Amino acid sequence: MRPAEPLSRLRNLGFQVATAPGLTFEQVRLARDAFQVIGTRPSLGTLVSVAAISASAACCEAAIAAAFAELDRLVPIFSRHEPDSALSTLNDAGRLAGPPPELVRVLERSLYFHGLSRGAFDVTVKPVLDLLDARFPARAPSAAELRDVAALIGAGHLSVGRRAIRFSRPGMGVTLDGIAKGDIVDRMADVLTCHGVRRFLINAGGDVRAAGHKEGHRPWTVGVRDPSSGGVLPGAIELRDGAVATSGGYERFYDSERLFHHIINPASGHSANVAWSVSVWAPTSLAADALATTVFVLGPEAGMRLLETLSDCAGLIVTEDGVQRPSRRWRWLSRNQEEGIA
Repeated sequence: MRPAEPLSRLRNLGFQVATAPGLTFEQVRLARDAFQVIGTRPSLGTLVSVAAISASAACCEAAIAAAFAELDRLVPIFSRHEPDSALSTLNDAGRLAGPPPELVRVLERSLYFHGLSRGAFDVTVKPVLDLLDARFPARAPSAAELRDVAALIGAGHLSVGRRAIRFSRPGMGVTLDGIAKGDIVDRMADVLTCHGVRRFLINAGGDVRAAGHKEGHRPWTVGVRDPSSGGVLPGAIELRDGAVATSGGYERFYDSERLFHHIINPASGHSANVAWSVSVWAPTSLAADALATTVFVLGPEAGMRLLETLSDCAGLIVTEDGVQRPSRRWRWLSRNQEEGIA
């Protein structure tokens, strides 16, 4: 979204500003019976913001605080970096008895997208990421090292059930980097709705979820970040109820030559380097997140073919040479706005 107004300027304009540990609120009266409250806090490796509109500013603040509490509850389940997380326990032992239902849900959805993409979306690429983390910045991994860890990839060897989750081969590992943030945003949206907030925009550093409308009955608008300049590409899309997620290798390179990044092609074990970025519009953030990663791995041709088969989704692919390739539905959704960056 657009950068927030400095707190001093908001105070000078007569806006009420409240702060809580780690969570900053900015409050604006839109009309006699409507307030917009924006809550912002660093999390998930980015800056997460929630804009909520309601007749009660106090209701907005309580709902936003509860949404961030839900985020804090889910991170220790999904994180592969926290040693005591449920996911880390699974990765360390190769089996997890009595798994949290939240982890089961996300892994089941991961397997759905694995099947939909014919293997392009695969959460078992963690051994490759571990190798990249271990080798860089000292040196690039050898072809033999990559080949060995790539042999451990295979969601078909991941068994997911309510009683237990297990790997059928030793050395496997799961990363939820391409889907968990989307699920967390969806759960935050559920919390806002349960608190009576029906108009909101959540922006979690590239994962955006919207509901209802902003002031003046105008839809929320979301623009896509230009991977070459850091600005915003022309042709934002309008959101009333839906989500947009962007995936790009430019987000995290391991090497100066930009050959190795965090989005892995499970078929080869190498970083996917055909597209520059992919943005997907979908009904939920989880779907948008997973599909953005999927299309990035598939590349422009196969990725666009997949997008065009999904009636409730749309996408924009930016190729390595900067060419923008929108799906038919994305062109229909596109508007020349510049508010909200995915």
